[in-house]
Amino acid sequence: MKGHGCKLGRKKAAAVEALYTTKNHAEAARVAGVDPSTLKRWLRLPEFQAEFLQIGRDVMTQTNARIQHNSGTLASVGFKLVADAATPASVKARLVLGLLDRGNQTVEQLDILVRVALLERSQEKMKNKR
Repeated sequence: MKGHGCKLGRKKAAAVEALYTTKNHAEAARVAGVDPSTLKRWLRLPEFQAEFLQIGRDVMTQTNARIQHNSGTLASVGFKLVADAATPASVKARLVLGLLDRGNQTVEQLDILVRVALLERSQEKMKNKR
């Protein structure tokens, strides 16, 4: 996962990557070439946590962009499944709830981003007046 602006050492960077590509902490430690107790200690370091979270954000941002890009196709598949009499009611219910929940989360997130941007601009104007 090079190119993420990683400021950690080589071993720590390898451990962060391994945490995202393995099943558990023990396996991540083995892949990174460190003792599990070392990885456990690193997981408590603020700079390690920050890098781990940033990479997670980057991955999810990219994933969400791909989902948005394909949202028309995904919605069509969902609508076909809901309309198909052979689709179990439990699958239909889960699908509908999932789509509605995702849509609502997107609207809420956009609302929050707009509000934060307005607050930041307002804060910046106040700083410039001083």
